[in-house]
Amino acid sequence: MDWFDNILYPLMVAVAWIMVRAHEALVFLGLESTAGITWVLSIVVLVIIIRIILIPLFVRQIRASRGLQIVQPEIQKLQKKYKGKTDPASRQAMQQEMMAIYREAGTNPFASCLPILAQSPVFFALFRVLASLPALASGDYGRPSIGPLTQEIAAEAEQSTFFGAQLSQTFMSSDDVQVKIVTVVLIVLMSATTFFTQRQLTMKNMPQTALDNPMARQQRMLMYVLPLIFAFTGVNFPIGVLVYWSTSNLWTMGQQFYVIRRSPAPGSEAEAKLKERQARKRLKRGEVLEDEAAAIEEAKPASGQRVQPKRKDRQKGQRPADSAPGGAASAAASSTSPLEDDETPAASSNGEPKQPAAADGSANASSKKKSGSSSGSKKKRR
Repeated sequence: MDWFDNILYPLMVAVAWIMVRAHEALVFLGLESTAGITWVLSIVVLVIIIRIILIPLFVRQIRASRGLQIVQPEIQKLQKKYKGKTDPASRQAMQQEMMAIYREAGTNPFASCLPILAQSPVFFALFRVLASLPALASGDYGRPSIGPLTQEIAAEAEQSTFFGAQLSQTFMSSDDVQVKIVTVVLIVLMSATTFFTQRQLTMKNMPQTALDNPMARQQRMLMYVLPLIFAFTGVNFPIGVLVYWSTSNLWTMGQQFYVIRRSPAPGSEAEAKLKERQARKRLKRGEVLEDEAAAIEEAKPASGQRVQPKRKDRQKGQRPADSAPGGAASAAASSTSPLEDDETPAASSNGEPKQPAAADGSANASSKKKSGSSSGSKKKRR
């Protein structure tokens, strides 16, 4: 037991407690106590518990990473503004304006590191617990137990295997071919899950305007650099730690897929797919789409304007009755001859409309009678 174990010992006890209690629960459910799958599932339970606790930090990490890439164009403009200015006042002003941009975007450059920083102590604690199993099982650890992980339980866990490879063995410290094969498979799984996780975050959940900036290019570079890092570092970790790491990456990929699917970045490919899914659901329910609703709202009259009623019986070219006294007479005259309003004159052979002769003759006769009576009355007066 070294100084590093003394620092991590409280956290090692917590990790060992979760693993032992999960192992007991799995044995209660019917699994064999000495089976390697039982201890592997105990590590998986440890991952699930830790990741559930870190869900709020994970959501903040996704939002912070998304916000950092979105504000990169503004950060670049700010850097161009203060380019060549190295005096303390200018540097302080640039930092203040930069933090103001981050506050307006609701992001923080350090928030994206919170889940990694929070998981690091747990990761190292599990690493030390698994690495200490041989010494604890033989009684050479320096302590009789690590919490509930006693010498007997440590001997049982140390002998457990995962596809023929002991959980406490590493690629570099073992000559067993099975250990090397299992290590390589787990490293490939870790690399693949990390690649797809980074691809979701940097390609599908970013607007097109934010894809061409230094931070986005750096994120895309990590998609290819991280697998190499896993290849160089994973060969030094025990099989149990690689199981924890692979399971944690699978959880991260699934959790990120769910968050991006439900809450994508504005203007990103994921947001376009979300709108398509919502449109299909509304069409199935028979609801009006947003574009159609906007067109309907534009077609409506302005608020507060009264729509004037229209007379259905008014024909083309006919003027409404006036409010003047003479208007009443004209309205009465028009109402006395409904047949004239309804009927249209027939066309003659030369294309001109025929005039109703009877109606014109009666009208001329009546006008002549009136003129004759008026002239006779004038003669009598004379």
